Amino acid sequence: MAHTGGPAPTPLRPARGDVVRAFVASLSGTALEWYDFAVYSAASALVLGQLFFPSHDPLAATLLAFSTYAIGYIARPLGGFVFGRLGDVIGRKKVLISTLMLIGVATFLIGLLPTYDNIGPTAAVLLVLLRFAQGVGVGGEWGGAVLLSSEFGDPRKRGFFASAAQVGPPAGNLMANGVLALLGLVLTEDQFLSWGWRVAFLLSGVLVVFGLWIRAKLEETPVFQAMEQEGERSAAPIRDVFREQPRQLIAAILSRVAPDVVYALFTVFVLTYATQELGLESGTALAAVLIGSSVQVFVIPFAGWLSDIVNRRLLYGAAAVGAAVWAFVFFPLISGGSFAVLAGGIVVGLILHSLMYGPQAAFVAEQFHPRLRSSGSSMAYTLAGVIGGAIAPLLFTFLLARFGTWVPLSVYITVTVVLTVIGLLLGRNPVPEEDDEVLEAAAAPGPSPSA
Repeated sequence: MAHTGGPAPTPLRPARGDVVRAFVASLSGTALEWYDFAVYSAASALVLGQLFFPSHDPLAATLLAFSTYAIGYIARPLGGFVFGRLGDVIGRKKVLISTLMLIGVATFLIGLLPTYDNIGPTAAVLLVLLRFAQGVGVGGEWGGAVLLSSEFGDPRKRGFFASAAQVGPPAGNLMANGVLALLGLVLTEDQFLSWGWRVAFLLSGVLVVFGLWIRAKLEETPVFQAMEQEGERSAAPIRDVFREQPRQLIAAILSRVAPDVVYALFTVFVLTYATQELGLESGTALAAVLIGSSVQVFVIPFAGWLSDIVNRRLLYGAAAVGAAVWAFVFFPLISGGSFAVLAGGIVVGLILHSLMYGPQAAFVAEQFHPRLRSSGSSMAYTLAGVIGGAIAPLLFTFLLARFGTWVPLSVYITVTVVLTVIGLLLGRNPVPEEDDEVLEAAAAPGPSPSA
């Protein structure tokens, strides 16, 4: 919006304390939601197949458990469409409180579920329904969490500020695997299968209360407040994304495919591979993932910050190519069954993932105009999850069983990297002036004079 008749108004910028609180709220809330999501992912590889999908064939049970893992991803577009739209219509904050409650309650109830031995196939049906609810919550969470931190921060430093939400998954994965590893160490295998796994799910109730307390104390983002003040919100943001910014939507979707698949390899499927192919104990495999996730907590914000200094798309693309190369190195490297080598291989894989994932939130968000940003970001995030992370553990498991070698798995990673590089080439570079225009319009003392 043009402004004439004197110096341009100074954009309304939040106080430093508000920026810090938004960063912490984005990081902590997303970490809590991803704790819920990750504890299910890890449990799928370790116990849920035995408890809810009993079979004389361990491979079949694992595939069924990973199918419910995939349900969580397939449900995400529903959450992305519903909550992403609401984020552009009623605001980012209200949506984030709703998604946190939804996924927290669903995870807590999983911890109370009777198993197949208690109520038969009904147990599996209830598990799938609650997993679906988890997916809807996560689908609506990501876009709002990214905007919460990035719209409070400087749009020229969006890589760093948006990375707050990106730290959530490894932090949540760290907490989830840490809890499961601790339970695995202090309990016998029978105790863990009987009731120990439930503890990790029931802890969600305590964590959700903490997350709600943090988010309830925040104001709405300055960008959304400015659009609301000026009446610039879209009445039909989903329709407008498809009509006005289809190329940006495709670019954002494709950019996410490889990071999702790489993450699924080094945090989910690796648990199955290490226990079934390398003969390691489940606690040992969990510990290796735990080490990799702890490294990510620091590398992701660094990568986001770095992407504000160098070209974001170039950094992202270089890390994607590195991940494709590492996939061919990783499996032969860990074939000896050494814990130290396994942990080191996972660390390298997750560092490469972090160099994609750190800049990813900013790249996706800046593809869309502020008035369509919640809907566009949420749709891109969730639709990419269906073709990326949702099917990855299933495909990894199937390809290994079908061919009996790791090579097709590495080829699969390479194909997803090609898709991501195409997305990066289609995308646009940052346009921070869009945020400035929205904030300047709201800062103006009165209506802009007509030209």
